[in-house]
Parts: sequence; structure tokens; C-alpha cells
Amino acid sequence: MSPIPEEDIHNIVERVVLRTIGCMNSPVQPAAGKAPAIPAVLAESLKPTPASSKKKVAIGADHGGFELKEALKTELSALGFDILDCGTNSKEAVDYPDFAHAVAKSVADGTAFRGVMIDGAGIGSCMVANKVPGVRAAMAYDYASASNSREHNDANVLTLGAGLIGVNQAKLILKTWLTTEYGGGRHQKRIDKIIAVEKQYLKDKK
Repeated sequence: MSPIPEEDIHNIVERVVLRTIGCMNSPVQPAAGKAPAIPAVLAESLKPTPASSKKKVAIGADHGGFELKEALKTELSALGFDILDCGTNSKEAVDYPDFAHAVAKSVADGTAFRGVMIDGAGIGSCMVANKVPGVRAAMAYDYASASNSREHNDANVLTLGAGLIGVNQAKLILKTWLTTEYGGGRHQKRIDKIIAVEKQYLKDKK
């Protein structure tokens, strides 16, 4: 079966969305053979995802997440991102803190603008990453948690559990997480408090 051209998919989605919001039932009908006018706000939402401008994403995994890491590297390339592979490079047993630390450090020092770390459950790596000042790591397991971690928490490191989710789910989570913008507004004062807690303990160690 031949793949459906991207333009056809876009047109199908456009028609479904227009029908859903009632544009197809508008009393002002378009001329014969012409598509209905698209509201400006809707037209903006239907535009393809902007190019990443070759932003770099650091990605790492332990032996349990190695295969998923390799699959997500292909996805990152398809989305237009540069990749910083922090290892591991095989299924030989290793310790997840080493790689989670490398990913988190790359984000904290500005080498990468976001980080992704994969282990068996995603929990331990999240704990490690959040020990690095400047990192807000979030474990995501579905679309909603990925979106929320970005919109509400401005997460800059994503952790995934290869033993809990499949490749397709992981790709959806990754794309959602990378393309969801931070909401700001009422969320900012809470982010400021997270940063204040971090600074308090950094100060105490000096």
C-alpha cells in the first residue's frame, strides 16, 4: 500500500476540524469548487510544526533503554533536531545514574536545549537528573503527562521507561514534549519557587 501524501493528510485534517467547529455549516457558503475560508486562528494551528532550527537534544539510556534510544534518535532526526548521544552504546549492563547525569549536565550547561533519558522505568533517571542544578526533569508515560510537564512545569529533561511504554507511544510522547510550549502566566510563580528551593540548598553548601 502506498503511503498517503502529507498534503492529502493535511487536507483531510483540515476538513475534519472545519466540520467539527461548524465552519462547514456556516450560512455564508463558499463558491462552488472552492474550499471554505479558514479562520485565522485555525489556519495558524494547522500549519506544520516549525523547524527546530537544528536545536540539539541530548539523549541517553542504560542497557534497558538502549533499543528505545536508538529508535528515538531516528525520530529526533526526522523532526529536524541535532543529537548528542550520551550513551550507552549496547545492551551490556550499565548503571543508569552515569548516563542520566551526562544528559542532565548537557542541558544545565547549555550544550543541549533539552534532554531525554531512558531506563527501564524512567523513575531513577528522573531522580538523578533533578539533582543537577538548573534541571527540571519529568517522567512522562502518555500524551497528557508529556504536555503537562512542558506547559505547566517547563521541564527541560524528559525521562522514559522502556519497560512501561512501546516505541510508538514513546515517539508520541517525545514529539508532544518537544513541541509543547511553556504556558508561563500563573505557572511562572511556581517555577520561581522551584528555583528558589534549589538556590536555597546550593547556598547552604557554600
